[in-house]
Amino acid sequence: QVALQFPDELLADAVEVAARMEAVTGAEMYVLGDTTYGSCCVDEVAAEHVCAEAVLHYGPACLSPCRKLPVLHIFGKQPLDVGRCTEAFRELYPERQSRVVVLSDVVYAHAMGELEQQLCPEYPNIIFSRLVCGDPPGPAVPGEERKFGRQFLVEAAGGLQDYAMFYVGAEGLALTSFMLTWNRCPFSSFNPVTGCGRRETLNVNRALMRRLYLVERARDAGVVGILVGTLGVAGYLTVLQHLRELLCRAGKRSYTLAVGKPNPAKLANFLEVDVFVLVACAQNSLLDSSDFYRPVVTPYELELACNPAREWTGNYLTDFRDLLPGACAHVELPPAVPAAEAVPDVSLITGRMRATHLCDPPSSQLPPSTALACRDQTRALAEISPAASFLESRSWRGLEQQLGQTPVSKAVQGRRGIAIAYEDEGCEQP
Repeated sequence: QVALQFPDELLADAVEVAARMEAVTGAEMYVLGDTTYGSCCVDEVAAEHVCAEAVLHYGPACLSPCRKLPVLHIFGKQPLDVGRCTEAFRELYPERQSRVVVLSDVVYAHAMGELEQQLCPEYPNIIFSRLVCGDPPGPAVPGEERKFGRQFLVEAAGGLQDYAMFYVGAEGLALTSFMLTWNRCPFSSFNPVTGCGRRETLNVNRALMRRLYLVERARDAGVVGILVGTLGVAGYLTVLQHLRELLCRAGKRSYTLAVGKPNPAKLANFLEVDVFVLVACAQNSLLDSSDFYRPVVTPYELELACNPAREWTGNYLTDFRDLLPGACAHVELPPAVPAAEAVPDVSLITGRMRATHLCDPPSSQLPPSTALACRDQTRALAEISPAASFLESRSWRGLEQQLGQTPVSKAVQGRRGIAIAYEDEGCEQP
């Protein structure tokens, strides 16, 4: 039993592909259509519903490693004019000793071998990245980069910052993630659809300033909503537990929400939440929250806001697995600081004082039952639930039930018809 996962633009060919696959392999094929989260991620949950033993993922992919099922990626082969791409590269990098790393969208990976044959004889310091599906075996060697399903070896003494980046593909989330992660490298790109090469004019500093502003919003937040944006990427359960512990130690309350693909209408239902943090793959984590009622941050930005031991170094992380224990960018939570010894901080947005120290995790022992009996039930619930606390602070809390105060009366017949023309309303003659 094999699950075939197609993006929306390829669903028209799903039936024919499934029929041919069944005829060739003899296996039972199931077509996965609308996915709960981004189509670039493998939908392992939907595949497990049909007891699939493997998944064939068609179309663009983020190449995030999966937890259980074996996956075969079929990227497709979008046309690429290698000659025109070579000319654009020469125009952008006239110096033959330029140090350049070539990246590409997965749909153009089939043409990278031909492009390498064209450029390597002229540019001795050029590096072509390789696609890697899943985690590569063994530890990384010095100078080796393993990010976003790409793998390449940097041989320069100064490291990756001595290189420029050349991306083959259209503008999109993948390019944005590359530019924010490797923000010390100048970027250029070649769009195969338009046949034009350009130096990327995206102001990375402005983009980083926007993300750092969201970090300040996260520091001011009292209630944080953890959005589950993936159920298939390896390590998502570990990072959820890590974020809950981090928020608890920082004195913030949290909700864990599974709402599928987030949109402004869905998240506007949680008015008590001050900031949302999205746990998703590297490409879908950078959600533009300008249209949302509350800002949406990444796990790395939440760590910058709540973990005093993590400082901004200029390196931006979009893969939440880099924050987990054992990863190269993992930072242990510092010990708790007594409230009397904590150094207060001032919010750069509101100008108010706020606490930035970590406290001890709360005890799991319940208070005595006599103490619960003496407390007001509504206030006790407000201390536990952020939603109840938010509702208590509002002046209007919904319709009052007034149980036992409304007189009993017989049911009467209401109006019939549609709102613009009830049956008991007279029609005006023109």
